[in-house]
Amino acid sequence: MIYRLLALNIDGTLLRSNGRLQPSTREAIDFVQKKGVYVTLVTSRHFQTAKKLAKALKINNILITHSGAFISDKVDRSLYENRISEEKTFNLVQVLETFDCNVRIVHERFSLGNRKKVSSNIVGKTLLSPTDPLFYPVQFVDSLGENLRDEPLAAPKIEVYFSGKDLCTEAEKVLSDAFEGIVTRSKSGNVLEITAKGVSKGNGLRWLGQYLKVAPEEMVAIGDSDDDKEMIEMAGLGVAMGNAPFEVKKAADWITRNNDDQGVSYMIKEHFRMQQRIEFLDKLKVDR
Repeated sequence: MIYRLLALNIDGTLLRSNGRLQPSTREAIDFVQKKGVYVTLVTSRHFQTAKKLAKALKINNILITHSGAFISDKVDRSLYENRISEEKTFNLVQVLETFDCNVRIVHERFSLGNRKKVSSNIVGKTLLSPTDPLFYPVQFVDSLGENLRDEPLAAPKIEVYFSGKDLCTEAEKVLSDAFEGIVTRSKSGNVLEITAKGVSKGNGLRWLGQYLKVAPEEMVAIGDSDDDKEMIEMAGLGVAMGNAPFEVKKAADWITRNNDDQGVSYMIKEHFRMQQRIEFLDKLKVDR
């Protein structure tokens, strides 16, 4: 099989546990791109952060961001987007602000969050001292609901940070019962991610494949988390990181090393070193 596209998750896959890139990962991505393989990032992060990492890796391609809600190569144009409507974003925030939580609207251009402090010091510190790059404006307001009433916004994604797992579970049930057309995903026990119905990393990768005319069986997808499982199952070669949970590993065709032990570079060298350049392989087909 000729693999034409390589899809990489960011956190827990490309990045080490300390949030840094390994030199071997940069070298491996440069190696595979020189073979003509199209490399993309598939992430729950916002577009600006993904673009910054892509630039560091010399990836100048279309990126799948916001868990698949925003797909593009430039922030000022979307090739594909699936947002929560302005009205539904407002109504969701109205309900969420009755809970003890921090609510954050993650837009491709900026982030907007409420200042409400939850009882967890760790959560409060995370939300009130963001590590987003300076070119991605982060604003906090006393009431998101009031702000959205004056300036309506269709959110690609909403992130909600709760003081505990039980509260997160309760809020997720309330939202699921009250709203149609949304998807809720619980992460790390006390974090809830909300997107429009149909948004997923797998659907994002499927759309990109159709856009580039690359079949799923010609794709390699590498990930480590539950929301990577769909794209791992869909790809011709689905790869789970060594640090992935059991269910993700079970869905994969191949398991590589963990993210602190050069898992991505090891996989790329094992599976792409024998593959010829795409241009050369396509020429062989024409000549035949």
